[in-house]
Amino acid sequence: MKELFRETIQYVCANEYDDEQRKQWASSSEKTERWENLIRLQYVLLAIKHDVIVGFGSLLDGNYLDFMYVHKDYQRQGIADLLLRALEAEALRQKATVITSDISKTARPFFEKKGYVVVTEQQNQRGDVILINYKMKKEL
Repeated sequence: MKELFRETIQYVCANEYDDEQRKQWASSSEKTERWENLIRLQYVLLAIKHDVIVGFGSLLDGNYLDFMYVHKDYQRQGIADLLLRALEAEALRQKATVITSDISKTARPFFEKKGYVVVTEQQNQRGDVILINYKMKKEL
């Protein structure tokens, strides 16, 4: 998952974020505690094709979409859609009425097509760079 996370940022997000922004963002994959907490505390789904993880997504506290990444070679094949629908179904199962997430510039159009709306634009300091993303939500 860590490798898929890094590669997706480096390749899929190249049009919206410059080299330094992507480097800083991808460097968060080195935080072992973050990954341990992901596995231990979140509802995690993997998309696997031919024994390879081609995507993953996670739900924190039943209503926050934390991770949502699809391998660069498997974009536009419906994987993100399947993951998102399954995560939203889990949020509903956990009695959530709203799901929120912090969405990259790259992923924003996908989420808007799925009914998510921008709550606010955010500027996140990572090292010496600012990464812009969007707090988005969807009524379930």
